[in-house]
Amino acid sequence: MSHRPPSGLAAVSAALLAMSRHLEMRDVLKTIVASARELLDAEYAALGVPDDHGGFAQFVVDGVSDEQWKAIGPLPRQHGILAAMLQEAKPQRLADVREDPRFEGWPDAHPDMSDFLGLPIQDGDETIGALFLANKRCPRPTGGCDFTEEDEELLGILAQHAAIALTNARLYERSRELTISEERSRLAHELHDAVSQKLFSLRLTAQAAAALVDRDPVRAKGELQQVADLAGEAVDELRAAVVELRPAALDEDGLVATLRTQIQVLDRAHSARVTFKSAGVRALPAAQEEAMLRVAQEALHNALRHSGAGQVTVTLTRRTTATVLRITDDGGGFDTHAVRRAGRHLGLVSMRHRAGGVGGRLTVASEPGEGTTVQMEVPCD
Repeated sequence: MSHRPPSGLAAVSAALLAMSRHLEMRDVLKTIVASARELLDAEYAALGVPDDHGGFAQFVVDGVSDEQWKAIGPLPRQHGILAAMLQEAKPQRLADVREDPRFEGWPDAHPDMSDFLGLPIQDGDETIGALFLANKRCPRPTGGCDFTEEDEELLGILAQHAAIALTNARLYERSRELTISEERSRLAHELHDAVSQKLFSLRLTAQAAAALVDRDPVRAKGELQQVADLAGEAVDELRAAVVELRPAALDEDGLVATLRTQIQVLDRAHSARVTFKSAGVRALPAAQEEAMLRVAQEALHNALRHSGAGQVTVTLTRRTTATVLRITDDGGGFDTHAVRRAGRHLGLVSMRHRAGGVGGRLTVASEPGEGTTVQMEVPCD
């Protein structure tokens, strides 16, 4: 690689860094494809992740418009050159893919392609994807431009790092599924322990009230009041089980470490830059730490999913009499009054309820085009 110009090295470095910043599988695939196409100056690029049934679980393209992609139709099957890359696990560099005996044609709306470079993406002996480029762009009178041996070498390096990125993305998705499964199991136990006894009592009391309605209306009325009280208690227990479960990481690591870890994951998983800073914060009462974590999660969700922000900053600082959590984004912002009038809350009611429940205060500052700042303060000694 020493013969490549500095700009080439910078492009390779940028491509590898871009791949390492994502954890969501779809984001990883898109980044790999866009990086490969830009790095090798190709008109088209694609990456397919095979399934176990002769097709592709996911197939991402770059250089084809959404309208073209819809017109092309269903995802391709594993046949022709694609099958060769997956089965033979070796590079395929062709001057004109249409003249290869394995070529089986394209759908009517498929763009025309000639020169072709494809490589398998492998994790050990397992082929986990197929990465290919078509129509190398460079000025020639005839309009053709084949991929070179140097291009193949460069794409091979990219494919090796793509294998790492895809493997990490698969592990991330599996760990998330496991976390969800564990949380469901824990929630089931909480619901059984906390709510089932109340519901059993409510059922017996309702049956007693029904039996007394005709012969002793006064006692029946008392039993029905007991039904109402038990129903209210069951609702409270259910809310505690579903909403107020304290995350295990808080007990083990505390608020600062838990926030830092979660924000690092979000920074990798989203295109926006997400950063965290903390200064002088000591351990807080458990209820305050949980409330602050939940508010941070809700505000981050809004910023990353709805605001279009490129930068999200979370700070946690200690003042003389308060600990302050602030989540600031440079996204599209919104009219807080219009949101309230329209009956949309963006989780603001829940966040204010959490802050107020621990003696704190929540403020939201936002204007269209000016980003959003969510701030929560809780008193401290």
